[in-house]
Amino acid sequence: MNTEIVKGLIIKGSRNIITVRAETKEGIKELECRIKGKVLQTNKENYNPFAPGDWVTIELSETNDNTALILSLEKRQNFFSRFNQKESASQILAANIDLVLCITTPVSPPFRPRFIDRILLQADIAGIEPIIVCNKIDLKYDDIDINERLEDFNKTGFKVLFVSSKTGEGLNELRNNIEGKTGMLIGQSGVGKSSLINALLPGLNIKEGKLNEKYDRGVHTTTMSYLIDVSEKTKIIDTPGVRVFIPDGIKANEVIFHMKEFAPLAGKCSFGLSCSHKTEPGCKIMEAVTAGIIHEDRYESLIRIAEDIEGSINEY
Repeated sequence: MNTEIVKGLIIKGSRNIITVRAETKEGIKELECRIKGKVLQTNKENYNPFAPGDWVTIELSETNDNTALILSLEKRQNFFSRFNQKESASQILAANIDLVLCITTPVSPPFRPRFIDRILLQADIAGIEPIIVCNKIDLKYDDIDINERLEDFNKTGFKVLFVSSKTGEGLNELRNNIEGKTGMLIGQSGVGKSSLINALLPGLNIKEGKLNEKYDRGVHTTTMSYLIDVSEKTKIIDTPGVRVFIPDGIKANEVIFHMKEFAPLAGKCSFGLSCSHKTEPGCKIMEAVTAGIIHEDRYESLIRIAEDIEGSINEY
């Protein structure tokens, strides 16, 4: 009997069992796959060898119509990852994507712009277009700092969408922005990623989490990244909620090159690229912050992200 070998798209998976969608002689199937022998051992630098959005070559089972073995990984267009502190390794959340949709809320859970800064940074490292999606705009809030920070993101050159999965406001604009593309949703637990997917795809009925009333933060409902078809050409990859995000694949002194308003000033300080941007005289970054050209919160993010990356490297 001839073995059938085909290419397939990874939908979801853990380190051991991976769901792959492939077109077989019997039609399109979602197959439960494992890695064949030692062909694709997990790289010690990576927490996971595959992610939703990856294309792989698989060998269909001769005895079970619903299983297969993964033989090889196709070349990636790109991938979005984070540094997994627990495993001290890179963790790929999604591959071959067109958009990073950073989901946030003005309240419930509280607005965290410095988390957004980290997602924007990682998107730049990966070379993927980011969009900030502010969900739950139906909720009332009176903190002018939230609007001011979102306006600064927009002024800096990032697209910001305002939506409500509850009322439907802004959903058409979101649909237009993701049409024909593969977008990855990322955000803290409780920001409403699952409710947004349900709003975009009525009838899907993905389980939606509730906020922990004591701490006003979300409870995990998504346990692994997985790919969903919005339409024939539009896909969404949902990812588990994260509370701490440490950028991946970058050194502390390289952060400045991946933040829009900082990059043009890189190397122009009196101490050049060796400037820490903390205390040195003639630091163009601190001068821009003092002049109001760069937002003070974005500056704080630059410093904290660099310190977190430095700490992670030392721990590793």
